[in-house]
Amino acid sequence: MTDTPHHAAPRVPISFEFFPPNTPVGSEKLKTVVQELATVRPEFFSVTYGAGGSTREKTLATVRDIAALGHEAAPHLSCVGSTRDGIAEILATYRAQGIRRLVALRGDLPSGTATAGEFRYASELVAFVRETQGPDWHIEVAAYPEYHPQQRYARRDLQYFADKVKAGADSAITQFFFNPDAYFHFVDEARALGVSVPIVPGIMPIHNYARIAQFAARDGIEIPRWVALKMEGYLDDAASVRAFGLEVVTRLCERLVAGGAPGLHFYTLNQSALSLEVCRRLQA
Repeated sequence: MTDTPHHAAPRVPISFEFFPPNTPVGSEKLKTVVQELATVRPEFFSVTYGAGGSTREKTLATVRDIAALGHEAAPHLSCVGSTRDGIAEILATYRAQGIRRLVALRGDLPSGTATAGEFRYASELVAFVRETQGPDWHIEVAAYPEYHPQQRYARRDLQYFADKVKAGADSAITQFFFNPDAYFHFVDEARALGVSVPIVPGIMPIHNYARIAQFAARDGIEIPRWVALKMEGYLDDAASVRAFGLEVVTRLCERLVAGGAPGLHFYTLNQSALSLEVCRRLQA
């Protein structure tokens, strides 16, 4: 039996995000991915939560699996379409599991659902958690360096972000992006509004360019034209896509760290190889 390889942690705190697997096989695979990513000593692993709580039980099960492996887990919790009693029940379940870190989101209503529930904004969820749970939870919120895909006015979106922090958030994780200037400008604007909490950039390794481009188009994220053209030129050359994607993402992370980013949060898509490789390159 060989020992698990040990990697030194990069120069800034690292965290990783998963989505809840849909099958027992996926759940077992994710446990292996967690152990592989644990070699860079991340602060925590976050787990997403489907629209209107559609993956609630799977999110809880995944969080339990991560905690059972000895790592800190941070479930996402979206509030739209939910009641105060329903959210309180979920928080009580997590508290009983020893969970004290949460990613608080507004979220989206499931398709075909008409009622928005008792919470309109993530700031209301943050305030509710603080009022009912006290100070012993670490609350993360989302930030959008370019703009929220459902918000036409960037200034208004920035104010909503400041409201979430004022309601009691401890730190923020951004939507993924490829333009570091957008992140630095967003941080400067947030600081000008009095926001002092850490704003951690979200990083999306390029596992599959077509899929990443689809996410970016859906969420209003700019992929630099030179990156898009080069990626499209590789067509089905998976090795070139992987190599170039690693170069782009590593350079992005290097610039963010050099510019003072307080950490890096990787959207793993439940895979370990590319995130680990970026972390390895950041140590060099």
